[in-house]
Amino acid sequence: MISSARLLIVEDEEIVAFDIETTLQTLGYEVVGIVTTGEEAIATATQTKPDLVLMDIRLPGKLDGVEAAKEISQRLNIPVVYLTAHADQPTLDRAKITAPFGYLLKPFQENELETTIEIALSRHQSEERLRLALAKEKELNQLKTQFIAITSHEFRTPLTTISSSNDLLERYCRDSMDAKKEKHLRQIKLSVNQMIQLLDDVLLIGRAESGKVELQPIPIDLVEFCHNLVEEIQTNAGEKYQIIFTHQGKFTETCLDINLLRPILSNLLANAVKYSPQGGVVTFNLFRNDTTITFQIKDSGIGIPPEAQKYLFESFHRASNVGTIKGTGLGLSIVKRCVDIHGGEISVDSEVNVGTTFTVTLPIVLMVDG
Repeated sequence: MISSARLLIVEDEEIVAFDIETTLQTLGYEVVGIVTTGEEAIATATQTKPDLVLMDIRLPGKLDGVEAAKEISQRLNIPVVYLTAHADQPTLDRAKITAPFGYLLKPFQENELETTIEIALSRHQSEERLRLALAKEKELNQLKTQFIAITSHEFRTPLTTISSSNDLLERYCRDSMDAKKEKHLRQIKLSVNQMIQLLDDVLLIGRAESGKVELQPIPIDLVEFCHNLVEEIQTNAGEKYQIIFTHQGKFTETCLDINLLRPILSNLLANAVKYSPQGGVVTFNLFRNDTTITFQIKDSGIGIPPEAQKYLFESFHRASNVGTIKGTGLGLSIVKRCVDIHGGEISVDSEVNVGTTFTVTLPIVLMVDG
């Protein structure tokens, strides 16, 4: 038995109420009060804060037991068990809406009452522990997001200084620049850009996990957007890679969130290049139907082992066959979060030493005149 549980009885028949009180006291429970109306039930529950309310459904006054139970459950977070003689379907349907912790028909046996009360109290305690755990997790996620934001800001200040100093050195050394100096200055710039990108990635994940990233679709020339992104990735990839972009269908009058779309496509294209260390062809196909747009990116690289595919979108996870290929394990986690926020789906088909195909499907928002 849950020790010292305090119960409130709501029953308009005096003899029945006192019989229930006697039974409860015999079982070791404390009865904090007996009331006869829904209004009294709410007032007494507010004042005494019982652990459980035993509620008859048919009560005199403006509020019946169902309406009173709803108020007590929602406002006071106190579990309610119905003790009633009524089992007709309309009454049951109304009672179910309030999500009671039990429904016991009169007349009932002492052991039935005790079992119903104990199950209700235990269930409520379990739900409270879960609620508190979820609240604590939410608080920790908020603190983590704040820490990430502060850390990101603090890192950006020295990185900005390094980048500015690097630009000044390039300008002042322009007349005496040799291959060695140029190499070191280029490496500094590359490292700074990599650090800034890492900060952006971590910040985006933190904001997404805390629910602070909202979908903001705008009109977009999708074909031109993809062309420009392919040119950017192709320039960074070098001559041993060929990125082939194709599109099928009309892409006018569509809206997508560029701030979510760019990390999806740039990460998938960059990964297709990165994990094809021997070079080769990366194909990027764009399709459309009436309601969705599909992006398909295929490479012929190292592939993803089957055992790693179920962890593919977890932060910082990297497959066992990446070897010395550098990476943070954040790219696909960012992709998945951006796809989810967009209300889309992502799938992967991969075979080791054969290649990988990622397919992203996003819903279309059509432009409406006026």
